[in-house]
Amino acid sequence: MKKENNEEIIKENEAGITDENEVKEAKEAKEEKPAKDKKKDKSDGEIEKLRQELADKEDKYLRLYAEYDNFRKRSQKEKADIYSSSKADIINEFLPIIDNFERAAADEGADPEAYRKGIELIFKQFLGVLEKNGVESFGEEGETFDPAIHSAVMVVEDENLDKNVIAQVFSKGYKFGDKIIREAVVKVANT
Repeated sequence: MKKENNEEIIKENEAGITDENEVKEAKEAKEEKPAKDKKKDKSDGEIEKLRQELADKEDKYLRLYAEYDNFRKRSQKEKADIYSSSKADIINEFLPIIDNFERAAADEGADPEAYRKGIELIFKQFLGVLEKNGVESFGEEGETFDPAIHSAVMVVEDENLDKNVIAQVFSKGYKFGDKIIREAVVKVANT
């Protein structure tokens, strides 16, 4: 123990410590150093733990982003497939109508009355396909003119008709639900 005290005295002299209070402070600082090292080790561990948590969160984020991107691409492809399939289904419904027109055109010796009846049946078949797919016509004579869905190309003064009434229809309008596919082209009376 004496040897240890001598070594401490030598170290104190080398450090320039002469006062007893300074000696005590130096010893306390020496004892606190391992405690600071422990705190440093503890904070290093916490930093490493936080880095690992950050890496885990970053990995989860990247996986989620990739999953979302795949979902977006898959949804776009499905949407395009549905659109293409819907078009094909509607075209398929019109093919029998085309077949009937071809048959009517090929029958050169047909009676004019029978030919007219055949064309009327084909027309009804065509309208049936439109109706089945939710397409409605509008723009009849006597209806009130609505500039949102009718296109007036002519105006006429007619005492027999009310103001802003459709006097003549040049081409019907068509709508699919609330969407106007084509405006009705009309002549309007008494604007």
